[in-house]
Amino acid sequence: MATRTVWEKIKVEGGELLERVKQIVEKGNARRIVIKQKGRSVAEFPLTIGVVGAVIAPVLAAVGAIVALLSECSIEIERVVPGDEAKSTRKRTPRS
Repeated sequence: MATRTVWEKIKVEGGELLERVKQIVEKGNARRIVIKQKGRSVAEFPLTIGVVGAVIAPVLAAVGAIVALLSECSIEIERVVPGDEAKSTRKRTPRS
Protein backbone atom coordinates (compact mmCIF):
# COMPACT_ATOMS: atom_id res chain seq x y z
CA MET A 1 0.00 0.00 0.00
CA ALA A 2 1.35 3.44 -0.92
CA THR A 3 1.90 6.10 1.71
CA ARG A 4 1.52 9.85 1.49
CA THR A 5 2.88 12.73 3.47
CA VAL A 6 0.30 15.14 4.85
CA TRP A 7 0.64 18.29 6.93
CA GLU A 8 -1.69 19.33 9.73
CA LYS A 9 -1.71 22.77 11.34
CA ILE A 10 -3.02 23.44 14.85
CA LYS A 11 -3.25 26.90 16.44
CA VAL A 12 -2.50 26.95 20.17
CA GLU A 13 -1.79 29.34 23.01
CA GLY A 14 1.56 29.05 24.75
CA GLY A 15 0.10 27.28 27.77
CA GLU A 16 -1.33 24.39 25.74
CA LEU A 17 1.69 23.98 23.44
CA LEU A 18 3.54 21.43 25.57
CA GLU A 19 0.46 19.28 26.12
CA ARG A 20 -0.34 19.24 22.39
CA VAL A 21 3.22 18.23 21.48
CA LYS A 22 3.06 15.40 24.03
CA GLN A 23 -0.20 14.17 22.46
CA ILE A 24 1.30 14.29 18.98
CA VAL A 25 4.38 12.33 20.04
CA GLU A 26 2.27 9.73 21.88
CA LYS A 27 0.22 9.07 18.73
CA GLY A 28 3.45 7.98 17.09
CA ASN A 29 2.62 8.77 13.47
CA ALA A 30 4.32 12.18 13.22
CA ARG A 31 7.52 12.51 11.23
CA ARG A 32 8.28 16.13 12.08
CA ILE A 33 6.89 18.90 14.30
CA VAL A 34 7.42 22.57 13.46
CA ILE A 35 6.49 25.30 15.97
CA LYS A 36 5.77 28.69 14.43
CA GLN A 37 4.90 32.11 15.74
CA LYS A 38 3.55 34.77 13.39
CA GLY A 39 4.55 32.67 10.38
CA ARG A 40 8.17 32.28 11.47
CA SER A 41 9.57 28.91 12.43
CA VAL A 42 10.92 29.03 16.00
CA ALA A 43 11.63 25.32 16.46
CA GLU A 44 11.63 22.14 14.41
CA PHE A 45 11.85 18.63 15.79
CA PRO A 46 12.33 15.61 13.52
CA LEU A 47 10.77 12.45 14.93
CA THR A 48 11.43 8.87 13.92
CA ILE A 49 9.26 5.79 14.14
CA GLY A 50 9.88 3.98 17.40
CA VAL A 51 11.00 7.05 19.35
CA VAL A 52 11.18 6.23 23.04
CA GLY A 53 10.87 8.37 26.17
CA ALA A 54 14.60 8.94 26.60
CA VAL A 55 14.84 10.46 23.13
CA ILE A 56 11.67 12.54 23.49
CA ALA A 57 12.62 14.01 26.89
CA PRO A 58 15.00 16.62 25.39
CA VAL A 59 12.38 17.60 22.81
CA LEU A 60 9.75 18.14 25.52
CA ALA A 61 12.26 20.10 27.63
CA ALA A 62 12.96 22.36 24.65
CA VAL A 63 9.23 22.84 24.03
CA GLY A 64 8.80 23.68 27.72
CA ALA A 65 11.40 26.44 27.39
CA ILE A 66 9.73 27.75 24.23
CA VAL A 67 6.36 27.93 26.00
CA ALA A 68 7.73 30.61 28.32
CA LEU A 69 8.57 32.80 25.33
CA LEU A 70 5.57 32.35 23.05
CA SER A 71 1.95 33.40 23.24
CA GLU A 72 -0.04 32.66 20.09
CA CYS A 73 1.63 30.06 17.92
CA SER A 74 0.93 27.13 15.65
CA ILE A 75 2.16 23.57 15.44
CA GLU A 76 2.64 22.04 12.02
CA ILE A 77 2.79 18.26 11.98
CA GLU A 78 4.14 16.19 9.10
CA ARG A 79 2.58 12.73 9.08
CA VAL A 80 3.00 9.72 6.86
CA VAL A 81 -0.29 7.94 6.31
CA PRO A 82 -1.47 5.09 4.08
CA GLY A 83 -2.69 6.31 0.68
CA ASP A 84 -6.38 5.62 1.45
CA GLU A 85 -6.25 7.45 4.79
CA ALA A 86 -4.48 10.45 3.25
CA LYS A 87 -7.48 11.15 1.04
CA SER A 88 -9.69 11.71 4.07
CA THR A 89 -7.14 13.67 6.13
CA ARG A 90 -7.90 17.38 6.41
CA LYS A 91 -6.08 20.24 8.06
CA ARG A 92 -7.75 21.05 11.35
CA THR A 93 -7.74 24.16 13.46
CA PRO A 94 -9.44 23.92 16.84
CA ARG A 95 -12.18 26.48 17.40
CA SER A 96 -11.92 28.90 20.29
